[in-house]
Amino acid sequence: MAEYVKNIKELEVLYGAPGVASIRKVAQQMTPLYRKWILASRFCIVSTVGPEGTDGSPRGDDGPVVQELDEHTLLMPDWRGNNRMDTLRNIVADGRISLLFMVAGSNTVVRVNGAAKVSVEPELCARFEDRGRLPRSVIVIKIGEIYTQCARAPMRAGLWSAGDQSAGLPTAGEILAEQTDGEEGGATYDADWAARAEKTMW
Repeated sequence: MAEYVKNIKELEVLYGAPGVASIRKVAQQMTPLYRKWILASRFCIVSTVGPEGTDGSPRGDDGPVVQELDEHTLLMPDWRGNNRMDTLRNIVADGRISLLFMVAGSNTVVRVNGAAKVSVEPELCARFEDRGRLPRSVIVIKIGEIYTQCARAPMRAGLWSAGDQSAGLPTAGEILAEQTDGEEGGATYDADWAARAEKTMW
């Protein structure tokens, strides 16, 4: 029979006290060096929670994935996607949010925990105007804490050094075909994907 940790005390006994550096590195707002790091990031993972459960969503841009409104607030545009709105639904119901910012080539990951709201304020959307296109909404993130994540996970994974490991993996079209008994997806879906993405990327 599986044995599980039953309470926080057991967990603390198992792992021991956190290192001093892991506590002292935490900031409650943007600092010059955290600002430099976050605004260099073009990719992050957004985690939210709502009545239907949790959600993790990748977010990327061709420049900084967020903008800084002030030292306590980040802005993230919601560009076109598949309209599932899992992240947005969760934020409207429960504003808790976490973000993992990554920069290609760096094993450092910067984490932000805070509270978010979804805004359709024209002035905020206009900040992200790109080739005449605007996001339909902007996620406004109030920073609760910022800190660096230990680099061991990307190092263990060889994230930036192991090269392309995607050979033989199923495509999105193949997975969709599996889930729909062949009614959707397949090779045609994959072949047309790049053109569809280009039209709806922004």
